[in-house]
Amino acid sequence: MRIGIDARFYGPVGKGLGRYTQEVVDNIIKISGAEGSTIFDYVIFLSPENYDEFITDSPNVKKVKLDISWYGLKEQILLPFYIWREHLDLMHFPHFNVPILTPVKFIVTIHDLILTHFPTVRATTLSPLKYKFKNIAYRLVIYNAIFRSCRIIAVSNFTKDDLIQQFKVRAGKISVTYEGVANLAKGRDSLFFAKLDSQETLELYNIPQKFLLYVGNAYPHKNLNFLLNIFSKLHKERPELCLVMVGKNDYFYSKIKDEASRLNLWQPNNSNNPVIFPGYVPDAQLEVLYQEASLYIFPSLYEGFGLPPLEAMARSCPVLSSDRSSLPEILGDAALYFDPENSSDVLNKIHLLLEDNNLRVDLINKGIFQAKKYNWWECANKTLEVYKQALRIIK
Repeated sequence: MRIGIDARFYGPVGKGLGRYTQEVVDNIIKISGAEGSTIFDYVIFLSPENYDEFITDSPNVKKVKLDISWYGLKEQILLPFYIWREHLDLMHFPHFNVPILTPVKFIVTIHDLILTHFPTVRATTLSPLKYKFKNIAYRLVIYNAIFRSCRIIAVSNFTKDDLIQQFKVRAGKISVTYEGVANLAKGRDSLFFAKLDSQETLELYNIPQKFLLYVGNAYPHKNLNFLLNIFSKLHKERPELCLVMVGKNDYFYSKIKDEASRLNLWQPNNSNNPVIFPGYVPDAQLEVLYQEASLYIFPSLYEGFGLPPLEAMARSCPVLSSDRSSLPEILGDAALYFDPENSSDVLNKIHLLLEDNNLRVDLINKGIFQAKKYNWWECANKTLEVYKQALRIIK
């Protein structure tokens, strides 16, 4: 049987989706090789940007390069042809962007329903009119993906329940497959790197010894304007603290910088800013930031899974997290939670975590244990089970 996987997100080019796609594809192929299984042949659809990055010597794997970008009209019109041409028995789309005319049986991974919860022009660079059309197109595509798929993979029980509530999906159609936590020190971007000197890394990004850390994108649902306003109050009480916000510079981070500037927390070319934007940080240096931070703070209003705080836990960094959406499910009792719309609650919890060393040690120990519950090998194994269920090889 032939299974296709849309891996155009594969690798760093696809950010969080890229990591998910890469780990699922790589580990499924490893599992098949370890089992000596020839039950499936795989067709991996890649983009010109990541085609050479995906390397395999498996005789059961075929690579196909597609110069088709995500979310566009070309994807809807041309991708079904390339899928049809490969004579597939099953197709796996790791995101909701499934072509309406997909000609074969398919499964889809739904990570979250953010665009149905936050349909706002603040979440786009498009004009209001263009965004309105984009949102209509999104709803058509996600309805198609949900209702035409033979199986749905959700990355948390929260996402599963969200699908059932919003789209009335039959519960038995959905399989929950948790994501994994990668070891940054052994990741592809930093393979075999020598252990870095912590002080040199902090000096590289002009970061002081005491700082709060946020790692992630700056989309509106991440609630970073709220975090900046909280930190502006905290900095008056604890001027020795800085806030480090790690994420690739883009339109949304430029808006966050504008807000930080308005609050007198950040100015261009100032080496003494209380808020520091280092931009993209390679895995080797990011490992150091997690280990040296006073705490990791995650104020998000909505997450389908919530990988960054788990990565912080895996690096012995105590986590202060929003109590919304999937986060209590994923982080368990290994995080200290706050109401992400209550500034007093957040400030009190920050002070508590900074001052109570017993609490810090307890959260660090629980966090290391919690992060170990999630691994990509198990994620790929369960995904492979969904393939077999979809093809009626197992019930």
